[in-house]
Parts: sequence; structure tokens; C-alpha cells
Amino acid sequence: MTEELQIKRVIVEDQLKEAYLDYSMSVIVGRALPDVRDGLKPVHRRILYTMHEMGLSNTKQFRKSAMIVGACFKYHPHGDAPIYESLVRMVQDFNMRYPLVHGHGNFGSADYIFPSQMRYTEAKLHKLAEEMLIDIEKETVDFVPNFDGSLKEPVVLPSRLPNLLLNGSTGIAVGMATNIPPHNVSEIIDGVLLILENPNADVVELMKIIKGPDFPTGAIINGRKGIEDYYKTGKGKLIVRAKTEIEENKIIIKEIPYQVNKSLLIEGIANLVKDGTIEGIKDIRDESDKTGIRVIIHLKKDVDTQLILNQLYKHSSLQTTFGVIMLSLVNNEPKILNLKQIIENYILHRKNVITRRTKFDLNKAEEKEHILEGLKIALQNIDNVISLIKQAENTGIAKTNLSSTFNLSEKQSIAILEMRLQRLTRLETEKINEDLEKLKQLIIELKVILASEQKVIEVIKQELTELKEKYSDKRRTEIIHEEIDNFVKEDLIKEEDIVVTLTYSGYIKYVPLTTYRQQNRGGKGIQGTSIKEEDLVQNLLISSNLNYVLFFSNKGKVYWLNGYEIPESSRYSKGKAIVNLLRIEQNEKINTCLSINKFIDNYNLVFATKNGLIKKTKLTEYSNIRKTGIIAINLKEKDEVVKVILTDNNSELILTTKLGKAVRFNEKDVREVGRNSSGVRGIKLRENDCVVGLEIVNENVSLLTVTEKGFGKRTKLEEYPLIRRGGKGVRNIKINEKNSHVISTCIVKDEDEIIIITKKGQVIRLNISQINVIGRNTSGVRLIKLNENDSVSNLAKIEKE
Repeated sequence: MTEELQIKRVIVEDQLKEAYLDYSMSVIVGRALPDVRDGLKPVHRRILYTMHEMGLSNTKQFRKSAMIVGACFKYHPHGDAPIYESLVRMVQDFNMRYPLVHGHGNFGSADYIFPSQMRYTEAKLHKLAEEMLIDIEKETVDFVPNFDGSLKEPVVLPSRLPNLLLNGSTGIAVGMATNIPPHNVSEIIDGVLLILENPNADVVELMKIIKGPDFPTGAIINGRKGIEDYYKTGKGKLIVRAKTEIEENKIIIKEIPYQVNKSLLIEGIANLVKDGTIEGIKDIRDESDKTGIRVIIHLKKDVDTQLILNQLYKHSSLQTTFGVIMLSLVNNEPKILNLKQIIENYILHRKNVITRRTKFDLNKAEEKEHILEGLKIALQNIDNVISLIKQAENTGIAKTNLSSTFNLSEKQSIAILEMRLQRLTRLETEKINEDLEKLKQLIIELKVILASEQKVIEVIKQELTELKEKYSDKRRTEIIHEEIDNFVKEDLIKEEDIVVTLTYSGYIKYVPLTTYRQQNRGGKGIQGTSIKEEDLVQNLLISSNLNYVLFFSNKGKVYWLNGYEIPESSRYSKGKAIVNLLRIEQNEKINTCLSINKFIDNYNLVFATKNGLIKKTKLTEYSNIRKTGIIAINLKEKDEVVKVILTDNNSELILTTKLGKAVRFNEKDVREVGRNSSGVRGIKLRENDCVVGLEIVNENVSLLTVTEKGFGKRTKLEEYPLIRRGGKGVRNIKINEKNSHVISTCIVKDEDEIIIITKKGQVIRLNISQINVIGRNTSGVRLIKLNENDSVSNLAKIEKE
């Protein structure tokens, strides 16, 4: 008869979920994650145990890797490739801080030179691996059947060393991953000893001893925040940089971040140079050898070495991020542990190992004591014993007679029957008595250990202290306190002086200051910008490309850009529409710009408006500017900002007007107000007049005035009397048809240079020393020869250091 098939109805989603969970737990427990106790994944544990079974100790000869892989198949049925790859990794000193296997042959390199096939390489256990396996025969750990039940394998190794922290671990499971960095053996042992002595010590105390990761490739960890994070929570982010030296026109790479391929690093740098991401590198040479890494990057002349290095950190593997997740198996459950929890789990494991080992040794000692007691009885009654044995018909009867006559156990009787005649000598008798006394003393000591947890702790401490003396070494990875989250663009851009131009129709650009060569007074200049016939250059600003540029609009708002965010263009380009860079409103125009290096609390911004008002506000009130801009000044109807300057609250100021008037007054006459204020009167204007300039008065300087038709003059500031703000002022320049009205003014020194730009884009760069110092009541001299229907638009000063 055929059995009837039974069909069971199941929900597909539930079945898939159950199957997937089973698979994921199999990967998590059986392959991907290390055990918190010995820090090993199953494949590594099986390799070490196989080599231990093969007798491949550190003092023995090497054996072919293929033989080790083949023998490991009986425990790890996942193919020869993963077994050999894991064996190779335990040999590589650039992957393992403390290698567990000695290799003979080509096991690869930090350049990702692939290791030779397993038939060509040889291996044996490292001394550290032997420390991991010590006492495994003493029933210190549990054994379970292998995959087919034919053999038994250890669940975990006794692990005298806290390997999880020493060598770290990396693994990707299903839905989770682990990435634990390696550490220094001396620091980790000291940390374990601290917890053994003071179980209540917290992570902060541990951090005083365990400084941080210690990568086999050295390098530098920037900042302690990431270390503190993963020590406290089990998760963190480390910024790891190559160790470099800077020499004249050279950057020398001496150590690279952990798990970075040197060959790919060099190739990546070469590609960055090739595609123009990094400029200034002319050659890369790899002079690395067996003694260490040495890569020399040769730079072009006159380049900023630190800038190139910052760019390399940003764009290449010279700087990497090591994300720490201290995930490991605790009782076959994946858990994220902090530093102290890992140490506590290791201590718990070692307590268990020491206890089980002590019980094993105690049982063996008591068994041996029992035998020696029987031998002692036999030696004391040797003649009777020999007589009994001679009279017995066979061994069984002899054993029974001995047991009944001398009250011996079966094991003692067998030991007497197997005793050699040489043990009847006096020396052998004395040796048995000595061994018996030593055994009794050992048994007492072992029982004392088992009776006291503190004694177990003392044993662990003693073993760890011995291991520290045996294996301690110096740190390889340097930890510096400089915190680096991300590079800002300022770190990656070479600083240079730039000329920013903004036209009336709203086109902005910058060109390097070096574009404009110096000329003599009265020259025609060069073409500074290409503009439409109806467009005019409104603002010209000399700045550093790393400065902030503040843009003040006709509606009293201020906007903010970095100098390098302004588009760079050629002299002949009109630039980019500023509405694409700033979120200015309809009918709003930028009419003045200011370059700021830093926002400092004890500095002020002083505003001058077209209608003669002046306002003073702290600089820091303008530091947090939104993309949509903020209110800079509360303007009255038909008024607009003419100029904004930076002051230190102890300055004298001078206001100049279109019709050639000037008023000099003390900044303290202007009270400090908030951003939304309108300000106070600075100068009393005549009809059709308006303010064109605002300057700070300094010693040994003069006031430069430039008119619409290209004339200008310098006048000593001593000729301008100091009065209170709000007056009509004094004459600054004689206005007539030849020179026309004033366009701009600025304070200058003899060593300064200026740039003058016309409405049609002509630009001239002049040395101030070429402009004569003359009185207030003069018309000035020609500074630039204008083309027909052209006029001066603005000027800017280039200050010398």
C-alpha cells in the first residue's frame, strides 16, 4: 500500500520569514561574527584547532598550507577558498596587529599582491596562537559535534589573551556588520587588570589606560571623540590619516591608514593629478622596501605644500574613516558592546576556563594521589605483596587478593601489578613519597583556588602579567587631539588676492589680482570686463578668495558668500548673474560689498547712506546670515546704503559727498544700535548732493578723491578739521566741468596701489606714489585717459602688508 500524502497549508510570507531568519542566524553564528570570548570566527577557530591537532607548534617545522586546509575540511565544510583566505589573513602582519600564524612563502603584501596558491606556501602556529590554545585538553571549553557528527570541535578557545580587542574583527552578516579595530597588547592587558582589581571602574578610567586603536600599519588618528564614542557605546567614527613629512617641494608618506592599498593609493593620486582635481604635483615615486613605506610626492615650485596635502587628505585614501561597530556573539546572540563590557565578558570566560582547568587538574592530582597511596602501601608490605602475587593462579586472582588483603581499590591493585621491579629500590621509594607529598600540597592549593573567586582572579592576573612581559610592544598608531569632521573648502583652496566686480545689471565675477599689471599715471589701462553697452560696472572689491564677502542691497539687506564661491572668469567675461548666487528679491539690487576675514565681537560695521545718515552695529550681528538674507539697516524712503566699513570703536571717520564736501568726526559720536535701526545724521547735505564715501582716518595717510572724468588727488588728513557729526563739512575738492563730480574716495598710503574701473569696463592699476599730495581747494590731476562717452565707475585699494 502507498501512504497517502498529507498536504499542509502554510502562509507563504510566514514561511519565507521563518526560512530567512534561520538562514540569517546561521550566517551570524556560524560564519560572520566573532565570539566575544576568544575574538574568533568559526573558520579561524577551526584552522587554529586543526593546526594544534597536527602538532604545528611554533617550534616545529612548517607544513604545506594545502595540508592544513585539507585537514580543516573535517570541521569547516564551506570550501577550500574561504579556509585558505582566512589562514592567509592570520599570517599577514599588515592585517593582524598580532598575527596568529607563521607563514613561509608569499602570503601577499600591503600592495594587494595576491598570495601564492596554497600548494606553494607553508605555515605553523605563532606563539600567540599557542597561548590561545593552552589548556584546551583540560576540558576547559565545551566541544560539540562537527557538521556530520563524526568528530568534535571546540565551541570556543581558552584564549589566555583578549584577542577580540587585540586583533579586532571585520565581518558582514545578514542585516548587521561588525568592525572592531585592533589595540595594543600592553594597554589592553592593563585595562583588564584594572577591571580585575576594581570591577566598578568605568569607561572613563579605562580610557586613561587604553588610549585607542593601534593599527598594524601605524598612521595617525585625528581626535579622541570617535574613540570615546565607541568605548562608551560600542559605535564610533575614527578619522585615520597617513603619517607624512613635508620637506622642500616634497611630501613623504611614511605610514598609510589601515587596510589601504598602497598601489591603489598611488594610482588614485595620479588620477587626481591627471583629471585636474589636484594641481601642483609633478611626480610620484614609490621607494618602499622591507623596512617600511616611503612614497615621495614631488611638487612644483612655489606651490602651497600644506594646501596640496589637505587636498590629498580630502580626495585620496591618505585620509579614511574607520567606522567602529563592536558587534560580537554573546551566548550565541549578536550584541553591540562597549569597551568595559567586552573586557567583562573576557574576564568571565577566563574565570570559567581557570575553574574548569583547576577542577581537571584536581581530579588528575587526586587520581594520581590515590595510585601513589596504593604503591606506598605495597612498598611497605612488599614481601607479602610478592608472596600473594606468586601464589595467585592468574592476574585476576592476584588483583582480588591484593584488594581484599590490603584494602586497596581496583585501580590501586592494577597499578601494583603493573609496577616495575626497579621501583623497589630505595631511591624509587623515596621518590614516590616525595611525589605523594607534592601532590597533597598541590591538591590543597587547587582546592583553595576553587573555594575562592579571588584566588581565581589572582591566577588570571598572574597569567596576564606574564603575557604582558612576554609580548608587550610600543604603540604604532599616533593619536592627536585635533578633531577633524570634514574638510571645509578653505582647507582645500589656495589663498590668493582677487578682484571682484559687480555690474549695475547684476553680473558678478572675480579674476586674480595678478591679472592687472601696474601702469603709470595717465595710461589707458586694460580691458577689465566685457559688458553690454547699456551695462555699467558698479562695485569693485579687492579681497582674498578665502574671505567672506558681504553684499548690502538697496533695500537695506545683507547677503553672504565665500570669496571662492564667486565665479572666476576671464577679464573679457561678464561673469554670472548674481541672482543665481543670492536669493535677492525682485527690484532689489546689490549696491555695496565688504570683505570680512573673521566675525570678531569687538568690531563694528558702520553704514553710510546716500542721504547722509550713519549707523554703527556690532559685526557679530551679521555672522549668521541666511540664504534669504537678513536686515542690515532700516532705510528710510528714497535712501540707500553707499558704503559699509569695519571699525574698532576707537576710530575717526570722514564722510565725503558727490559735490566735494567732507566732514571728519569721531566714531564715538555715533551710538551703537541694532541691525533694524536707521542710524543718525552724519552730514548735512546741500540740494542735489549725496554721500559717496565713508573712510577711517589713520596716521600718515591721505584722502584720495576720484572724479567722474578720471581726475583725482591726494590731500593730507590734517587739512580736514575734526568736528562733530551732522555738520555741513568742508571743501574736499574743487568741482568743475573739467573733472565733474566725485565718484569715490578712499584713505591711502604711499605704498598702496589702486584700481580704477570705468563704466565701459576699462581698468587701470596705479601706485599711489605717482599721485601728488595737494590741498583741499584743488581740482586734481588726470589719473586715467577715458575713451569717448566713458566715465569712471569706481575705485578699489590694494593694501600692501
